[in-house]
Amino acid sequence: MKKASFFLLALLTIACNTEDPKEQLKHLNGYWEIDQVQFSKDSIRDFSISEHIDYFEIADGSGFRKKVTPQFHGSYKVNPKTSEEVKAVIEDGELTLYYSTPFDSWKEQVLKASDKKLSLKNSRGIIYNYNRYTPLLKDDNEKEE
Repeated sequence: MKKASFFLLALLTIACNTEDPKEQLKHLNGYWEIDQVQFSKDSIRDFSISEHIDYFEIADGSGFRKKVTPQFHGSYKVNPKTSEEVKAVIEDGELTLYYSTPFDSWKEQVLKASDKKLSLKNSRGIIYNYNRYTPLLKDDNEKEE
């Protein structure tokens, strides 16, 4: 009986930790700052600060991702050469992002997407962890606390 209870509890824990792909999709849009790249279990690179921010804009399953550079006064400098088309597809209970540029195409699996965190895994198993970007200055030119 104890084994059956443990199995049921483990199954419920796993089920509760699985994010709904439709909910994940709702959180993708906006500015994301790279926090960490996990190349393997033992190889992780942390980023204390990043010069570039990823900006996602997806509506009705398609959109784009661009690299932008935050400016001190609160605006963003956009490099038009870094734009990637994105198609967001829910397949096999997971949210997958399909990217394309004139030169290449690839995909990433969304592992986590919430108000504050984003994790993407590419086909080579590399995991990119992002934090929602918070500007240094508010619109009224006051510092964030």
